[in-house]
Amino acid sequence: MVRTDFKIRYQGSVLGYLWSLLKPLMLFAILYVVFTYIIPLGKSVPHYPVYLLIGIVFWNFFVESTVQGASSIVNRGDLIRKINIPRYLVVVSSSLSALINLALSLIVVFVFALLNGVPVTLKWLIIFPIVMELALLTLGISFILSALYVKYRDITYIWEIFLQAGFYATPIIYPLMTIPQEYQKFFFINPVTQIIQDARYFMVTDSSTTIWSTVHSPMVVLPFVTILILIAVGRMVFKRQSKYFAEDI
Repeated sequence: MVRTDFKIRYQGSVLGYLWSLLKPLMLFAILYVVFTYIIPLGKSVPHYPVYLLIGIVFWNFFVESTVQGASSIVNRGDLIRKINIPRYLVVVSSSLSALINLALSLIVVFVFALLNGVPVTLKWLIIFPIVMELALLTLGISFILSALYVKYRDITYIWEIFLQAGFYATPIIYPLMTIPQEYQKFFFINPVTQIIQDARYFMVTDSSTTIWSTVHSPMVVLPFVTILILIAVGRMVFKRQSKYFAEDI
């Protein structure tokens, strides 16, 4: 299913798989010009182009994985009605398909970081558990959205609005350090903020604001607890609704 999803997505296009790399790079180029030369938000951040590109790549994966995951059960309705397969595999396959795009995009990030003069250290290896954390977050959300979307098709429109607001509520195009210090901790209620900031800290610059440098209390574990709760709730909702999928699709 992962292989089929990945092939169908770019079938008939001239550039094919290159679109998985060109889309984030085009957005990066526009935002880089705007926020480096017109509104210089990143002038105080070392290696700001790489700093910005990481945020865009991680956010694009979050959007792609959850949007595809939301409609995955409905899109595979014929398969679900004909073959008795574990329903959760359909959602997992859509997430893995998005994860392939993320892996390709991260190769571009690594090359771009080298060209930009970012020093290579062993801390770069921490990117892999960070990616796993992001994948688990998107999978938990995808389980909830896909189960609800079978009955309520308005879910995708609501989620798109949420994603538009989330893009600006997450420090992707602007450094978190530009926000007054007393308000920075509230941004970490969003687990994606913690994930992006950690990736920037370990790969680009240790001046990147992280949750442990901002929150000095047990609340430092809030993003991780949120992810575990989303996975548990997603599993419960999906398991409860999956028995009705064949009838409702």
